[in-house]
Amino acid sequence: MRYIGKRDLFTVGKYLGTIMQGVGFVVALPVFVAIIYGEGNLQSFIIPAFISLGAGTVLKRYMPEECSVRLKHGMMVACLAWLWAGLIGSLIMISALNIDFTNAFFENMSAWTGSGLTIFSSVESLPKSILFLRSLEQWIGGLGVVIVVIGILIRPGTAASRLYKSEARDERIKPSIANTVKTIWWIYITYTVLGIVLYGLTGMPLFDAINNTLTNLSTGGMSIKNMNIGYYHSTAVYLVTMLLMILGGTSFLVHYQLIKGRFFSVLHDIQLQATVVFISIFTILAVYVGGVAPLESIYHVISALSCTGSSISSTPQMAAWPAYFKVVLITCMLIGMAAGSTTGAVKIIRVITVLKGVYWEIMRILAPEGSVIPRKISGKSVSDTEIREAGSYISLYFVLLFFTWSVLVVYGYDPLNSLFEAASAQGNVGLSMGITSFNLPVVPKMALILSMWLGRLEIIPVIVLIRGFVEAFKAG
Repeated sequence: MRYIGKRDLFTVGKYLGTIMQGVGFVVALPVFVAIIYGEGNLQSFIIPAFISLGAGTVLKRYMPEECSVRLKHGMMVACLAWLWAGLIGSLIMISALNIDFTNAFFENMSAWTGSGLTIFSSVESLPKSILFLRSLEQWIGGLGVVIVVIGILIRPGTAASRLYKSEARDERIKPSIANTVKTIWWIYITYTVLGIVLYGLTGMPLFDAINNTLTNLSTGGMSIKNMNIGYYHSTAVYLVTMLLMILGGTSFLVHYQLIKGRFFSVLHDIQLQATVVFISIFTILAVYVGGVAPLESIYHVISALSCTGSSISSTPQMAAWPAYFKVVLITCMLIGMAAGSTTGAVKIIRVITVLKGVYWEIMRILAPEGSVIPRKISGKSVSDTEIREAGSYISLYFVLLFFTWSVLVVYGYDPLNSLFEAASAQGNVGLSMGITSFNLPVVPKMALILSMWLGRLEIIPVIVLIRGFVEAFKAG
């Protein structure tokens, strides 16, 4: 029995065309930066933008929609959208910087997925238009390429709902998906303006303030400075950055409740509560067991837990960190922050669900026969299916992590640093032990690209995509 046929691919192609149009529009925006700073690389942006707009228009106009949109279609659209976005960004960097495809694709996949790993040893030598492109890709990617397009180009209805869910989002701020996405947009834009203003108040130049806000609010963390945020040597800048990272890693539903003045609901959000607990515990462990300075500890714990990857220490300094502190940060990078935010990794709610599931199973065994064990998280009932799904995802997550880690170790990299790099890529974090570089061999580089892509999509949609293409084109 076939679950996906060629008719399904037509539907996928039609909605992918809309995403491609959106990507074309986004990558054209840095042209204005190039004009402002007198850079002569306009064609490097214009040609790829027209390719994306043109190809998207053709697919959208001429591809028949032969079946109603279902979740499987949304997942396939999401997977292909991230690949297409990475490809178009790569064409820009190949033209503007004269680098090879693998490195260009790595850099753009890292930016779009909010991973923040970079192959450039000196980002300060890059054109400002390219720096802004990377920041803009992170800002759009943090919210989600598909989510952005739903808010702008796709009409409300079932299609929007399926596409929304395809990027691992279930929370609804408003009754309709279209209104939910618009509300998320306004919250995101408001915080972006706030971040730029706060950075400006610290004395940061406008270009830096814009880029640092785009990258840190989106929990991307790919900096425009070689020393990342440590370049500024300012406690005020560090505090603003930590605030933006926490805002980016907090559920948009919590932000909406905060804006509406529902402080009781905000304080009782279990993911926010867990975030505070994790930041406190991991910082204390880093300071008193790892022997790391308090400011350095709390900054990088927040950076790792929110999956931002921003740093105030240089790569050699991070590589020299005590092994225990690296383990603490690896744990943070595996957990992540809230579902329904811009963060990556497993996400706190899944960790809580699995731990609660184990607790409930123990209570069921100990309780008298026939007893009913109430299973609720934040007042909401939790089903066996939800516990099973959370456990299955975490298991898949560790299988993929083991694969990426193994590739790096086989290529001769230090096991602990390799695990750190693999966790950073898969959690879309961006903290690095110096393994990621322009000269990293192709195989581990491709493994990290795959890890970033799978991590951003939360694995299942990619499996659906592969199965879908195999079924659609197999003989018979």
